[in-house]
Amino acid sequence: MASEIVDQLEPWSHLDGKIVMVTGASSGLGLEICLDLAKVGCRIVAAARRIDRLNSLCNQINKMEVRICGIDEGSDRAIAVDLDIRANGPRKVKSATELSEEEWNHEVKTNLTGTWSVSKYISLHMRESGHGGSIINISSVSSLNRALTRGGVAYASSKAGIDQMTKVNSIAPGVFRSEITENLYQNAAGLKNVLKRTVPLAETETVLPAVTSLIRYLIHDSSTYITGNVFIVDGGATLPAFPIFSSL
Repeated sequence: MASEIVDQLEPWSHLDGKIVMVTGASSGLGLEICLDLAKVGCRIVAAARRIDRLNSLCNQINKMEVRICGIDEGSDRAIAVDLDIRANGPRKVKSATELSEEEWNHEVKTNLTGTWSVSKYISLHMRESGHGGSIINISSVSSLNRALTRGGVAYASSKAGIDQMTKVNSIAPGVFRSEITENLYQNAAGLKNVLKRTVPLAETETVLPAVTSLIRYLIHDSSTYITGNVFIVDGGATLPAFPIFSSL
């Protein structure tokens, strides 16, 4: 009975047969997204540069005991694709006057040009196939005009470009525990103190379920009329007029 109620309230908990390509799938958000979507029945095309990690991820997915309608038992549910397009956090914290042109170009090429390139060719394929689909870009709260990213002008600008380019849907996550942000968690007590003072929900989650449940919904057919949005997932950290304490 409980499962039937969940199925009615959250139909996106079953995405049998949906084919999803995830870039940056070898670590961080991308890896977590692949694992979560595989659990609800998606077939995964995992794309990144580190092919050894991708193969390990795909082996893990292909061994999952999840039955999918229309897919023969024993068939591969995930494949790895070598894709040399990088999208990550800012490389260095530098002021706009100290940033070199090379560093600026790297951030823009990594985050904005890479996203545009993948989106373009996926869109062309969707149009030619006649099946349609969903494109979900990963932006950042750094892109928001209500947020200030000190020392990250190139990163924030490149992510803001993604929001402007997005005529599909984009997700702007705050700080989540991942490979990229692991250094932040080395001083757990200090981080917790900062979060209490700056984040209304007073915590940062791992990726699940804050981002992945939203991605499930945007993939599901019930969200087909929703487009052109930037969904902020940051625990309220960038709420307008929220006080930042000088004691930080």
